[in-house]
Amino acid sequence: MPMAPGDIEDMIKAGIPGAKVTIRDLAGDGDHYAAEVVAEAFRGKTRVQQHQMVYNALKGHMGGMLHALALQTSAPD
Repeated sequence: MPMAPGDIEDMIKAGIPGAKVTIRDLAGDGDHYAAEVVAEAFRGKTRVQQHQMVYNALKGHMGGMLHALALQTSAPD
């Protein structure tokens, strides 16, 4: 069963407190999403480290219940 966009958003916000998260369903199939995550916790971290933080927040659902997630991460301006 695919993950709902709200569940993805909630998990990221729980794992990265204070994050601003925007989720878009890319294909309309509930399996392919894009996430934009802006968080102060990303400041000073590489893009790889930022993405690892998001994957950690998803607690192993990436590649299983969540098939594809295009990530765009950044620290606030």
